[in-house]
Amino acid sequence: MRATIMYGAGDVRVENVPDSVVKLPTDALVRVTASCICGSDLWPYASRSAHDTPARMGHEFVGVVEAVGADVTTVRPGDLVVAPFAISDGTCEFCREGLHTSCAHAQAGFWDGLSDEGGQAEAVRVPLADGTLVRLPVPADSALMPSLLTLSDVLGTGYHAAVAGGVSERTRVTVIGDGAVGLLAVLSAKLLGAEQIVLMGRHKARTDLGREFGATDVVATRGEESIAAVRELTGGHGTHVVLEAVGTMPAYEQAVGVVRPGGVISRVGVPQYVEAPIGFGSLFRHNVRLAGGPAPVRAYIERLMPAILDGTIEPGKVFDATTGLDGVPAGYRDMAGRTSLKVLIRS
Repeated sequence: MRATIMYGAGDVRVENVPDSVVKLPTDALVRVTASCICGSDLWPYASRSAHDTPARMGHEFVGVVEAVGADVTTVRPGDLVVAPFAISDGTCEFCREGLHTSCAHAQAGFWDGLSDEGGQAEAVRVPLADGTLVRLPVPADSALMPSLLTLSDVLGTGYHAAVAGGVSERTRVTVIGDGAVGLLAVLSAKLLGAEQIVLMGRHKARTDLGREFGATDVVATRGEESIAAVRELTGGHGTHVVLEAVGTMPAYEQAVGVVRPGGVISRVGVPQYVEAPIGFGSLFRHNVRLAGGPAPVRAYIERLMPAILDGTIEPGKVFDATTGLDGVPAGYRDMAGRTSLKVLIRS
């Protein structure tokens, strides 16, 4: 079978690898029908050392179950399923609390922790299939497939940012970042009732989509000018909730600059900095809370899927390019060069 492998910074290849097979009674084998490239994949694409062990790529996919282990009961061959980016058993105390990303029994945790599997491939062995996979009530060629694929990561991650931040109809919200997660954080804030949503982003095609998803205002500047613009839009005080969907120190500093006293900064952009200032002169002084983390998207799939099925939301609009496996290396280059927002992979 073919799969995507990252060898180093800028070095992504699609190669023949041993076929994925069921190894454990709790496994399922899934033939991938749709996957994608994630914005978080661009961090190792920019910085991975050629001395690191080559890594299988991809943590977002939809596919058809081909085979199951003897202990699997919730899915069977022929089922169309979506896989969250974190593996979980669905039964431990953390899963029962909706914190599937901290599953006590998922030794691998995230797909990126499995050296021999990845979603940007023709097939995947899924551990703990009963807890991880969710059946989709549509055919594999459904026009809803791009939107349903977002349930594996970006929609659930944007939604987690909003939930962790406490977004409601009583909150003003700022979203930092016009990537796919940021745009779907806008959509999620709208779903949760926020009336004012300020999107901070510089790419007009993306911020236009953000307006379609529910952003009421767009701030395209950076630094102190951008902070002043958000404060002007919010009566000088900033917003109750800031959804930080980038993960860099400048984005964090923007968040601190625009959050209202007593507000919440909810981070879901993978942090690319070791420490953030949280002392008296920063968060402590104004009772600002810091929330967020890796999104337990498995907890949100059943909650969000109905809105996709009935057409209330169309998160699949974040995909602006489609390719087959052979086009994955070019897809990485396009996303890194900001000529594509998010690339859909049809297997």
